Amino acid sequence: MLLFNGHETHSRSFVKGVSWRILGSIDTFMLSWFFTGSPKAAGAIASTEVITKVLLYYFHERVWSSVKWGVDRLPADPAAEI
Repeated sequence: MLLFNGHETHSRSFVKGVSWRILGSIDTFMLSWFFTGSPKAAGAIASTEVITKVLLYYFHERVWSSVKWGVDRLPADPAAEI
């Protein structure tokens, strides 16, 4: 799909999304536990939200990687300069 062609690979965007969600899910779990007082409810909230947030982040990254606005130039390929 042309819309999702950017300067990062799909696997890089996916791994970035997963690592960010691990941190975000820890935060969500802690806040949920604080507000509900139940680690079981906090776990249910955090595990449900991780699925939707990873997918949303992945697509968000892919769209932004194809937007040219605000980018002076793409990183140069060192091999092309030899």
